[in-house]
Amino acid sequence: MDLNRLLSFEPEKGIDEIINDAFTPIADAWGNIVLFRVFDIPFILILLVGGALVFTIFFSFVNIRRFPLSINIVRGKYDHIEQGADPVTTPNLNVVDGDIVDTIRIEGKEGEVSHFQALATAVSGTVGLGNIAGVALAIALGGPGATFWMIVCGLLGMSTKFVECTLGVKYRDVGEDGTVYGGPMYYLTKGFADIGKSGLGKVLAAIFAVLCVGASFGGGNAAQSNQAASQLASLVGMEGGSSGTIIGVILAVIVGIVIIGGIKRIAQVTEKVVPFMAGIYVAACLFIIFSNFSFIDDAFGLIFKNAFTPEAGLGGLFGVLIVGFQRAAFSNEAGAGSASIAHSAVKTKYPASEGLVALLEPFIDTVVICTMTALVIIMYNSAGIFEYGGGSVVIDGMEVEGAVLTSMAFEAAIPWFPYVLTLAIVLFAISTMISWSYYGLQAWMYLFGKSKAADLSYKVLFLLFIVVGAAANMSAVWGFSDAMILALVFPNMFGLFFLFPKVKEELNRYLDAIGVKRFFNADE
Repeated sequence: MDLNRLLSFEPEKGIDEIINDAFTPIADAWGNIVLFRVFDIPFILILLVGGALVFTIFFSFVNIRRFPLSINIVRGKYDHIEQGADPVTTPNLNVVDGDIVDTIRIEGKEGEVSHFQALATAVSGTVGLGNIAGVALAIALGGPGATFWMIVCGLLGMSTKFVECTLGVKYRDVGEDGTVYGGPMYYLTKGFADIGKSGLGKVLAAIFAVLCVGASFGGGNAAQSNQAASQLASLVGMEGGSSGTIIGVILAVIVGIVIIGGIKRIAQVTEKVVPFMAGIYVAACLFIIFSNFSFIDDAFGLIFKNAFTPEAGLGGLFGVLIVGFQRAAFSNEAGAGSASIAHSAVKTKYPASEGLVALLEPFIDTVVICTMTALVIIMYNSAGIFEYGGGSVVIDGMEVEGAVLTSMAFEAAIPWFPYVLTLAIVLFAISTMISWSYYGLQAWMYLFGKSKAADLSYKVLFLLFIVVGAAANMSAVWGFSDAMILALVFPNMFGLFFLFPKVKEELNRYLDAIGVKRFFNADE
């Protein structure tokens, strides 16, 4: 054997190419399954839009009519009523040093999670790369018109979020030690048992749990590390596939310290820093938008015009609509059921109160922040720097991906901002990965039991996917991530169609308790 030849051997493919070769067929296969068409319309689109419309109409436009009430609940206006005497029994939570054990939350007094804390925690998990990279990807694929459909999806998604998070609190489970578990796995199981369809509920819950684990590895993990690595590499000028692997390993170490070595105390820092970074991001968006004040009406005009007369090459109106809804669903997760896992840990006597708080998430995430990002990118491209609707963005002969395009748009107006944006992207990615590690772990334990072995095995796999996502190319990672996140919609929405009448009961009970009329009341 030629030892020198052996030592000097270089593989034909780098790790990024190997990962891409593995990811691409999986992404393509899942995409074909999840986005299968009925009368040339993706069935998942029918589920999301149809379901959201049904909930919006059935609950008398709860997303609009009860918006002021939601704000008042977050402000704590009705806390004294919720904490008063009530015939509904609430579980004794496992509280240690003011912390509800094994739940994702912002630390509060004596283990109680207020509505504001719950909203802040959930928003910190959803506001992130979907707003930064996802919007750029939507505009690249569908042009400015995709923004309009993202807004529509966000508004309708408010009703869906209300339904699923109310059910999440109503049917949450409590362990022997007082630990709270919740989410679609539990409201599908217990809710369907309530309506005499126990077997079907268990099947749907198991399907959701499997898909949730996959989604935690994809959209909640690989996509996050991919965009964080892409932005870091772009900022420092690193080239080659090995850079993504190196950054992925570093991110895995950081996240590993959090999720393996004590998620509660270390996550406190992230939970405080991420909202601060989100504030800086919104402030920068507003600065750029108002710096181009005269172009605001033109930008919105372009959004509305292209929403119904889309760019050529994408496949027409449905193509733009699909892109907009996909990106919005990935960003705010309305219909996927994942947010209900976090909201279920909230201590309240009235499940509908938390559902009303939860409906604010899609509004903040999609209607406000995603629209701001879209306006910044559209204003940046007012001089025709790149072509809309081509599937990829090419600037000066270089293909630009997701978060990098957003960074370039900010840099054109604020030269130093890419450094801040890079920090924000990394923090958003880490925060989202931590949140999704919790979602995935809850689903994993639902399937394999609540043992230490199950806990550790999941976390090791989760950390490996951080490296995988950072080393793979964007198209493969986002294809897989989209498919896994959107796949959650099937069992979850199917369950919501059966269980949403229960939400009506909870809403009426809560409105009666706080003395708000069931019909529109201007004094709400």
